[in-house]
This record gives sequence, C-alpha cells and structure tokens, in this order.
Amino acid sequence: MKKYTNYMLVGLMSSMTTLGGFYLLQDKIENPLVTNSNLQNGDFEFVDYKGNYNYNAPSFVDAANKTVNTVVAINNYQPQSQRQQRGMDPFDFFFGFPEQRQQGRSQADENQPAGSGSGVIISADGYIVTNNHVIKGANKIEVKLNNQKTYTADLIGSDPSTDIALLKIEDKGLPFIKFVDSDVINVGDWVLAVGNPFGLNSTVTAGIISAKGRSINLLRQNSDSPIESFIQTDAAINPGNSGGALVNANGDLIGINTAISSPTGSYAGYGFAVPANLVKKVVEDIKKYGLVQRGYLGIQGFDLSDDQAVKAYNAQEKKNIKTGKGVMVTNVTNNGSAIDAGIKNGDIITQIDGKNINSFSNLSFQIGSKRPGDKVTVTVLRDGKEREFTLTLKDAKGNASTRSKADLTPAEVLGATFEPLTERQKDNFGINYGVMVKDIEPNGKLAGAGVQKEFIILSVNDKEVSSQQDIEKILKNHKGRVSIKFADFYGRIYTKGFQMD
Repeated sequence: MKKYTNYMLVGLMSSMTTLGGFYLLQDKIENPLVTNSNLQNGDFEFVDYKGNYNYNAPSFVDAANKTVNTVVAINNYQPQSQRQQRGMDPFDFFFGFPEQRQQGRSQADENQPAGSGSGVIISADGYIVTNNHVIKGANKIEVKLNNQKTYTADLIGSDPSTDIALLKIEDKGLPFIKFVDSDVINVGDWVLAVGNPFGLNSTVTAGIISAKGRSINLLRQNSDSPIESFIQTDAAINPGNSGGALVNANGDLIGINTAISSPTGSYAGYGFAVPANLVKKVVEDIKKYGLVQRGYLGIQGFDLSDDQAVKAYNAQEKKNIKTGKGVMVTNVTNNGSAIDAGIKNGDIITQIDGKNINSFSNLSFQIGSKRPGDKVTVTVLRDGKEREFTLTLKDAKGNASTRSKADLTPAEVLGATFEPLTERQKDNFGINYGVMVKDIEPNGKLAGAGVQKEFIILSVNDKEVSSQQDIEKILKNHKGRVSIKFADFYGRIYTKGFQMD
C-alpha cells in the first residue's frame, strides 16, 4: 500500500507541474514579459518593423543626367621651365596640382599637359568655374566637354584665397548648371560628385554631406588670408575631380570639389568642396571688377573651442578664460573696421549679422563673403555682457569701397612691396642700386617669375631701380611684356619676363 501511495504522489506532482507550465505559458502570451527596459528611470521607445520595410533607395539618374554635360575636363599646359621651377606644391599632398600627373611622358614634351582636373559650366555663353590650383602656372588651358568637343579657354581671373578660378570658352547654347543656396544644406543630405578622376570622363559618385564649415589649413600655403569653410562629403573624390561639381539630389550646384584628406593621395572617405555661395560671390566679383572684392574686420584671434589655444592665451596673458564658442580677439589692426567701430582686445565675437560664429574659419567665411563698403553687425561678449557694433568693412589696404584692376598700383599688380637697400647690402652685393623685396604674394606676378622675399630687383624693363617709386613710375599705365632683372640670396642674377594686362 505504501508503494502505490508513492506512485500516486509522483503522478499528482507531475500533473500539477504540467498544469502550472500551461498557465505560465498562457500568461506570457497574454501578458508579455516585463524586461529591464521597462524598469529603467528613462523611457525607452522601440520600433516594431514586423518585417515591413517601406524604404525606397534614392535614385540619382535625373540628377546625374542633368549634371554630366555641364562638367568638363581641363588640361593645364606649361612651358618646361615653369614645370621645373614649380617644385613641390602643398596641393600635391592633398588634391592638387598637377591634379593628375602625366606618367611616362618625356619631360621635354610640352605638347603633353602638366596636369589635369575638372570644371563646371555656369552659363550658356561659356563661363566655367574651376580651382585655381588646377590652372595655376598654365600658358595654355584646354577644355574638353562631355561630347568630346575641345576648346582653348581664357583665364578671366582667379582667387588663391578661395582656390577658385573663372575661365571662358567661345561658344553659345552650352548646357550649364544652376547654383543653389549652400547655407541651407544639411549634414546628412545626399550629394553627387561629378568630375574626371584619373582621366575617367564624366564620373558620378554618391554620398552624403558629412560636415559643414571645415577648415583643413590647406589654402594658407598659397594665400595670406585664406577662406576655408569647406563642405565635407564622403562621396568618392579622387585626383582629377578637383574643380568638378558637388550637386544635390536635384542636380543643382552646392559646391566645387577642391581637396581630399588622404594618406595615399586617393579616396579615403573625406572630400572637401568650396560652398556654392562663396563661389558665386567670387565669380561675380571677377566678372564685374576683374578681381575679388573682400572685406576684412581687421582683427587677429583664435577659436575658443581650441583647448591648446585657450591654454596658451591664459598662460601668456595671465587670464582664466574658459573654452567655449566664438572667437577671442587678441589684436585689432590700425585703420581696420573693428578698431574704428570700437571692438577691443579680449572681446569674444559670437555673431555676425545674427549668424552664430563658432570658429575663426566660420568668421572668415562670413566676412570674406562680403565686400568693402558693406555694413555688418558684430555681436561680442565683453566682460560677460553682450554688445553689438555696426561697422563698415574695409579691404586689406584700408579702403572702404570696391576697386577694379584699373585702380591697382603697379606694386599691387606685381604682388609685392619693396624697400631701399642699405649701404651694407650694397657693399655685400657690390652694387649701388636695387630694391629689396620686403613682402611678396604667393600668386603675384613676381612670385610667378621666381622672385622670392629678400631677393633684390635690379632693373625693370632695362631701367635701374632704387626705390618702390621707381618701379611704380616705370610700370604706370604699362601694358604688355615686362622684363625684370633680379639677384637671389647668393648674388646670382636672373632675367625673367611676364605680361601685364
């Protein structure tokens, strides 16, 4: 009897276990398991797709078809002497000239281009935008359309500060691209890069806008006052794309592809384009005035977001400034717009015309997009209090109005300033005339002829010079070829020539 009783208890326990499991399973179905996510202090939200993905991949067919015929290939031809003189350029390490090296060519073969890149047709009558570094040093610029028709282009003007150049070919009824407001684009927007990488005609790649307002300290190599506020994209860009179009999903121009960041010189995920709004302003200036009209605040400063710069400033000035947003003013130049308006050292610039300023590159972009004579409102923090100043912008020479090429002095056209030689310098070089090059612009006429800072100019158009006034007098109203004789640091004498428009 005891044996059967044990069997009954085992059976009863088994039945109860089975029944309990059934009710537990039913409860889980009707009342889902409470997990840790529901017990957190913060609320969690989960999206239940249930396998139903209503995602349509974007199509860029229309944008590509709209764009490819407006993007051209550009070949840069240079005399052999210019190729040898050029040497290594900072753009060679990024995206630069020569955009695509011509391998396997005889160095003496000047019928082959020294480099190549891309350009964008912006008007039906043949105006083309490209990068300054694509056409730099060229004595002949060849443009090839997508239909393989070839032209020789005229250089209308260029701006090393933005790395933008404007060309012109003679034709009518050409397909052209339309500009779009690059200020309204967003990080994450789809973009296409159209150009001629590695000589592959009309290549289209897709990506997104990765960032805005990037500064990569590239243009400073060719300009004392660069404007760097690049659009960053992950669309594949390679050597040969420079000067090509960065367009939105509608095929409208939002930027000119300019540089890549890469340890190999080829695509590594980061490309940079000059914003369309800045390109448009540069092009308009070149067409109207013959040169770029750029406003200056007349300050020096640093980003408050830069930890190292803040530490260095605090150590030097015995201050306790905290990192943050804005630009700290460390110096105001004499006769500049800022000092005239009352801006002082120690002010923190936070806004220009109501637009937030988060970096010095952002400040340069906002001011550099305006012209001398334009009025701007500058918002600063001074002693913790916000103040506004309305000022009239000036150019680098202190002029508060626009100027054309005809208004430039010969020294400005040459891109240099000069100072008389000291008696000791005359004795050292065994001469009794000449002027020292005090400062020189990297893209000026003299720099293009191989003249460097502290070289000595001996004569201009076979006339000896002893002062900057002598040079100004000789070249005043001069058009055509100019011949200069100069000596380098070691006393070696050279004679070079160039054209003055």
